[in-house]
Amino acid sequence: MKKLILGGGILALSSLFLFGCPKKEQVQSGAGAEDAARKVYVPPGQYDEFYAFVSGGFSGQLTVYGLPSGRLLKIIPVFSQFPENGYGYSEETKPMLMTSWGFVPWDDSHHPELSQTNGAPDGRWVFINANNTPRIARISLDTFETEEIIEIPNSGGNHASSFTTENTEYITASTRFSVPISQKDVSIASYAENFKGTISFIKVDPKEGHMSLAFQLLVPGYNYDLAHCGKGPSHDWCFFTSYNTEQAHTLLEINASKNDKDYIAAVNWKKLEQCVAEGKGKDFPAEYYHNIYDHTKHMAKSEVLKSVKMLTPQDCPGSIYYLPTPKSPHGVDVDPTGEYIIGGGKLATVLPIHSFSKMLKAIENKQFEKEVDGIPVIKYEAVNYCEVPKPCLGPLHTEFDGKGYAYTSCFVSSEVIKTDYKACKVVDRIPVYYSIGHLMIPGGDSAKPWGKYLLAMNKITKDRYLPTGPELNQSAQLIDISGDKMKMLLDFPTIGEPHYAQGIAADLVKNRSLKIYDLKTNAHPEAVKSEADAKVVRKGPNEVHVYLTMIRSHFTPDNIEGVKVGDKVYFHITNLEQDWDIPHGFAILGNNNAELLVKPGQTQTLVWEPKKPGVYPFYCTDFCSALHQEMQGYVRVSPAGTNPEIKYSTGK
Repeated sequence: MKKLILGGGILALSSLFLFGCPKKEQVQSGAGAEDAARKVYVPPGQYDEFYAFVSGGFSGQLTVYGLPSGRLLKIIPVFSQFPENGYGYSEETKPMLMTSWGFVPWDDSHHPELSQTNGAPDGRWVFINANNTPRIARISLDTFETEEIIEIPNSGGNHASSFTTENTEYITASTRFSVPISQKDVSIASYAENFKGTISFIKVDPKEGHMSLAFQLLVPGYNYDLAHCGKGPSHDWCFFTSYNTEQAHTLLEINASKNDKDYIAAVNWKKLEQCVAEGKGKDFPAEYYHNIYDHTKHMAKSEVLKSVKMLTPQDCPGSIYYLPTPKSPHGVDVDPTGEYIIGGGKLATVLPIHSFSKMLKAIENKQFEKEVDGIPVIKYEAVNYCEVPKPCLGPLHTEFDGKGYAYTSCFVSSEVIKTDYKACKVVDRIPVYYSIGHLMIPGGDSAKPWGKYLLAMNKITKDRYLPTGPELNQSAQLIDISGDKMKMLLDFPTIGEPHYAQGIAADLVKNRSLKIYDLKTNAHPEAVKSEADAKVVRKGPNEVHVYLTMIRSHFTPDNIEGVKVGDKVYFHITNLEQDWDIPHGFAILGNNNAELLVKPGQTQTLVWEPKKPGVYPFYCTDFCSALHQEMQGYVRVSPAGTNPEIKYSTGK
């Protein structure tokens, strides 16, 4: 994105003449204040119409907002530790962040994608990618918690991810940074010779949602940027943008912008699936982690896998074609019918729209201009439906309203354009503030969009909010797209940097939301299900296990003696509550970790190593009742080398 900002500076001047800055009256346009307030107002006690799942960028998390109000509903920890509830700090959740690189407590989350059935969001799961350490996570929309993370091997920068096929048969992943595959010590200057990309397909179990890396396709060493899969007639295909077809390895802002056209890779995943079934490709060595959280045992486990099925284009003829697309394309977006494919050439002066039916005909008639590493390159005019002239500067990403219109974000000219894409003409435009990246219409990348609102996700917010020092939040702006003209309704700051988002009607999610974990089915091996079972046990010369319960408004036990300096103390904490919205927290003085937030019926474990003799208070961190302040306890710690008797009690 920094590249875009630099390049944008050059192009911005041109835009003043070609397209003009937003006029003052345009800046102040949109719905009138009273009308806008009415449209986004959700009265107290009533719900929003849509959930919006917004990527947290460098926060590594996923945030949930209500639309149209813009109210922040939840931050879901995914790829980064989250001290607010102990994710990645508790013994049960640490395995979720294990990778072949060790424990990685942070990442850069970019593109959430809802599971789909028949091309429409179905409200079961949302997937999201990690860009830095290539991974894909699956979040349950029953619990709004991360249930699974799979690492993507043979990849550098998992950017074209995570996009789903029409019935969530597969999730895609692809390399932003091509690297030597397998990794080896080579000169960076040997990029064209030694660097490759991969396109990965992750199989999704239709019942449980569990993911497995089905196969990878080895492709030329370009930068693969974004993806979307087909629908309807294009069901069997997924499309991936690429740039840096120059295969530059330094100063890419210049050296990767020389070619007039780069490529959209059209990949037939059904064909690849068939080739794998026929035994083609080979088992390729790889080491990657697969982490799954079990909501019955309330703990995660990690599995280390050692190989992946790898194919080349030569292994599976007909599985991949390149579609020339101007210029450094970012988004690749398929309309609800599955026929039109819009490439967001971020340095292009036109908005190219490809035709899927023309693509099939071109393949049948072998209308190829050349071949690259066994991949046929289809002639541009043989696949292109039209070029929308003078759309804007820096077109990035497009979504659809289901009424025949496409909406494209334009980074450099900071606007959203509305296009009658079958007629190849811009019919409306609206300024946004400022430097929009992606945009989102609920269901706007699916076969059944809810074409009522558009959410713009902007990179720069100078002068939008009260200043907060050198660092400002990014912003999201809500636009009414229900009429002929777009109208600005609302803006609000976001958590981290929102790259992309997904939206879904609230009715498809809210009624399935879990309220408690059933204590009777809690299968955690260290759970205690009544205060009578609470206990403190020494299991070795320097290991103590505290089986602690919590219920309004006390711990059992709350007086503990017999711990000594040098001990490692495991607090296995079970929340006995069976009522909605009654989590309890746990924190203890001198803990070099985080607090725990334990939901009703759940068991979590915190490890504490006291450093000095004394008496240490612990307490509930989540205000749980009128007597919350009384929910506390003490642990007595004796000097190292002593042999104190284990004693514990509550109310004595």
